Amino acid sequence: MLGVIDPELGDNLVDLGMYQGADIGIGGEVSVKIALTTAGCPLRAQIQRDVEQRIGSLPGVAKVKVRTSEMTADQKQSLMARARQKARENPVATDIPARTRVLAVSSGKGGVGKSSVTVNLAAALAARGLTVGLLDADIAGFSVPRMLGMEGSLATSRAEPDRPLKIQPMTKTVGRGAVKVVSMGFLSREDEAIMWRGLILNRGVQHFLEDVAWGDLDYLLVDMPPGTGDVQMGLARMLPRAETLIVTTPALAAQKVAARAADMARKGYLRVAGVIENMSGFVCDHGRRYDLFGSGGGERLAAEIGAPLLATIPIEPEVSAGGDAGTPAAMAGGEAAKAFEQLADAVLDVAPLVEMRDCTARVLDAVRHQLGEAPDPS
Repeated sequence: MLGVIDPELGDNLVDLGMYQGADIGIGGEVSVKIALTTAGCPLRAQIQRDVEQRIGSLPGVAKVKVRTSEMTADQKQSLMARARQKARENPVATDIPARTRVLAVSSGKGGVGKSSVTVNLAAALAARGLTVGLLDADIAGFSVPRMLGMEGSLATSRAEPDRPLKIQPMTKTVGRGAVKVVSMGFLSREDEAIMWRGLILNRGVQHFLEDVAWGDLDYLLVDMPPGTGDVQMGLARMLPRAETLIVTTPALAAQKVAARAADMARKGYLRVAGVIENMSGFVCDHGRRYDLFGSGGGERLAAEIGAPLLATIPIEPEVSAGGDAGTPAAMAGGEAAKAFEQLADAVLDVAPLVEMRDCTARVLDAVRHQLGEAPDPS
């Protein structure tokens, strides 16, 4: 059974705990017991076929019968721990530089402004002269292209004649930096429904990781779909060095749901870098503050999961209007822009850049900047 591999988890059935034993009957009939993660596993037929072929090839075996059952909760927990650990040892091959900080922006539920936070954070970081990748992993609910005012189709090219074709991300210049974007929105009409099952959604994200020529990046922000499903589990497997930013609103209900996203990240061995409270309050022209969605959710969540509260983003009409117009509020000035600048500061603090080349020159330039001197042109 060591030779039968679960197609999705990439490990053999014995080490995963899925093989539950076998009974050998008269005349060479073998009955094999396999426990699946769920009774309706979409890979059930393939696993059964692989087991039948593997056992059937052994000397003396005349017939193979595969009996399947569903794992217990403890067995599932053990299997996932094994799968996650193996994933960290064998991540998928990507063009994402080793020095790039990967931040998955997640939420437990929809409607908390996660995509808006991701886009504005990307713009605020790029405005500092950084190169930021933005992977829109919300395949079925993509919104990043509109929020950045980007249109067109993704192109492919080869770095060299004998190299494989790679997707070229769309690029938007922001200040001295740039945002490189890959989204299903560049491959599909905005009003066209994407009706893919979880495994196919996960495969789409994998293509965006494996088959994109990202080039040199300081940060890669991943706009995750809401919830704790296949894409979230897939990212932990494919990008085990990713860190998570959890977005919530002040409401207690949103806070409790967001805690699940943090729990899932940690079960996938991903570091939770911090919490962002969005829609924290509205201040009218007269200076009075209204907590339209309650208060304190970000602080409570940060304390509950033991992660820092990075920023509280106020409710500002400019944020929604900027997203509709394709001009992120972080680029437009005002109170919202200040909040996203503070968020960028906090991200640079909790997930600082990792320089792996030209380190000495970059450190010297940083010192010169702090002293008010011009950088070395060489």
